[in-house]
Amino acid sequence: ADFDAKKKRKVAEIYQALNSDPIDVAALRRMAISEGGLLTDEIRCKVWPKLLSVNTDDLPPLPGKELREDNKDYQQVLLDVRRSLRRFPPGMPDDQREGLQEELIDIILHVLKRNPQLHYYQGYHDIVVTFLLVVGDRLATALVEKLSTHHLRDFMDPTMDNTKHILNYLMPIIDQVNPEVHDFMQSAEVGTIFALSWLITWFGHVLSDFRHVVRLYDFFLACHPLMPIYFAAVIVLHREQEVLDCECDMASVHHLLSQIPQDLPYESLISKAGDLFVQFPPSELAKEAAQQQAERTAASTFKDFELASVQQRPDTVLRQRFRDRLRGEERTKSILTKPRTNRFVKLAVMGLTVALGAAALAVVKSALEWAPKFELQIFP
Repeated sequence: ADFDAKKKRKVAEIYQALNSDPIDVAALRRMAISEGGLLTDEIRCKVWPKLLSVNTDDLPPLPGKELREDNKDYQQVLLDVRRSLRRFPPGMPDDQREGLQEELIDIILHVLKRNPQLHYYQGYHDIVVTFLLVVGDRLATALVEKLSTHHLRDFMDPTMDNTKHILNYLMPIIDQVNPEVHDFMQSAEVGTIFALSWLITWFGHVLSDFRHVVRLYDFFLACHPLMPIYFAAVIVLHREQEVLDCECDMASVHHLLSQIPQDLPYESLISKAGDLFVQFPPSELAKEAAQQQAERTAASTFKDFELASVQQRPDTVLRQRFRDRLRGEERTKSILTKPRTNRFVKLAVMGLTVALGAAALAVVKSALEWAPKFELQIFP
């Protein structure tokens, strides 16, 4: 009964934000981030376009089959879509699924045709199919196009350089929270390739329960483009004991981490990822994950997106949420310090839900300076 009451209250708040003039996008972001996300696909159809600043009154016409003629990506897209059977609900009739697969191909080719600067990558279809299943083909086409030119922009370059760069944020995040796990992974020389499919499909390819996938999409759409790498980091940190109990060699650790558990505590991890983003924003980690072509990254085009959308910044919502938690809960603050050759402090957030005091945050922000240079290799 309590759950139903909370759900009803949240639905009412979402519709209140949608019906306000102007639409309260900051409130919608809070709803998408907070426990349970946007709750239903019906609500997602209304809120996802607002989070991406897509005008649903001016949607492009549905793409036609002529896109398939002489299209350099058509054969690869066709192969990937044919292999995507498990991304459709179990028990769906074959003819319905085949119809959706045809729509999936058309959406992908339409976005690529309209944006020749974008390059198809294997895994892109895993993201597009999620939108297709939730909002239908016409709205999915508009949302995916906006997403592809902003959040997913790094993955759609001719080379993997920008994708590798984003993966390079993973180890610095882990090191800030749990240096022991970081050092173990460094000793094993496992690299970050185990998280590649997580990142470029927004976990759509690796999670079997569609409910968990769309819950994560609520979160990612409401946040900064680099949030998926923070979520990848909290998954690794959540599995701390498994990692440390593993044989310290590349094959063993890679095998362990690439097998993503399906029973993750998603709400807890989402909350932790948001908190880590506030404590260690990309600007602080960028010294370690230096980007040579900054103007071409999603993190930089996101600034343009913010200006264009004329809406409250997603980061602001996360920071406010974090501050509210600090003010609202007087918890025991456990900040452990330990001498370390390349650290001034060790931030111990073993549960990661422990709220940090403002003073402690200030100390961490001012004291931490990035000294070591990590040689992170995507491919051995």
